[in-house]
Amino acid sequence: MALQRPKQSCCEDMPFKKKNAIPDRWTDYTAVGKRVPGTRFIAFKVPLRQSFRYHLTQSEAFGPFDLVRILEKEGQQLGLIIDLTYTTRYYKVEDLPNTLYHLKIFTAGHEVPNDATILSFKKAVRHFLHDNENNDKLIGVHCTHGLNRTGYLICRYLIDVEGMNPQKAINLFNESRGYSIERQNYLDDLRTGPTRSNEGMEEPDQEPAQGLANEPRDDASHHRREWHNHDPPFNGQEPHQWHREPQNQFLPFHQKDNMTWFEPPERQFFCPPLIPHPSQGMRPCFPNQSVRGLHFGHYPPPLPSYRFGEPYHNPHAPPEGFTRPPGPHRKLRHRHRKGPKDRTPR
Repeated sequence: MALQRPKQSCCEDMPFKKKNAIPDRWTDYTAVGKRVPGTRFIAFKVPLRQSFRYHLTQSEAFGPFDLVRILEKEGQQLGLIIDLTYTTRYYKVEDLPNTLYHLKIFTAGHEVPNDATILSFKKAVRHFLHDNENNDKLIGVHCTHGLNRTGYLICRYLIDVEGMNPQKAINLFNESRGYSIERQNYLDDLRTGPTRSNEGMEEPDQEPAQGLANEPRDDASHHRREWHNHDPPFNGQEPHQWHREPQNQFLPFHQKDNMTWFEPPERQFFCPPLIPHPSQGMRPCFPNQSVRGLHFGHYPPPLPSYRFGEPYHNPHAPPEGFTRPPGPHRKLRHRHRKGPKDRTPR
């Protein structure tokens, strides 16, 4: 079944937002909740791809691989992510570890999900439980904050499929997530709304896509701005963990552009300055490079010694008082300087 996006609606995931803008109030919520007792569900806020880290501190950053590491520390293994956000700008399948499967259900915010969205969620859960009945992998569900749309659909599944009391399902989710569902229209529908039909729940729907990333990227160093670890903390915060190690910034100015900065010291090659000190001869920068009039292994004789501040004497300059003797060459040069207007036939 082809993945279709419903009509646009007012929600937290507005499509006109800046591409790498952090979602509103995203940093106000903890990244991951606890496993809902007696179920395979776990709720978390949307993990953000690498490019969003420009706008976050190290403690605020939360991406797909951070999610996997957090759950592994708790002895949990994630198998499926059900994405309820109304946009695709936060991450793509290429950003997910290849151990995870991802299923996208476009769900508008602020309004109660329609029956088709609810049925798609039920199908995704039932299909995963059927294929993973011999293991204990979790089903991760998230919207923008992992609270309202996420809480509604998890509770709706527990009410409609598991037959759980509505208030018990709400309390169970709130305790597991660490926050209470905020939307009153969601709470009213869960408590007093009609039970949705489960007909067609066992029929196959869209297939989840497997993640394509093998390991965390090296913080996208090919397109991010580099900083130095020796920079002083800003507002009491230490530099990010991907900042570059301090380099040799205190080299003489003429040496900086001639150093291969990212090679080990034994492999770095130093090229002499292009304009040497007057006391040094003109030498080629590379052993096999020849300068006009010179050959490999041959250098011009050194210039006379010179101290800074002393008047410089050019040994090749003519002696003082020297004047060229008059001769025909003077006339030719003088005539050459005359313009065409001065040349009149005689």
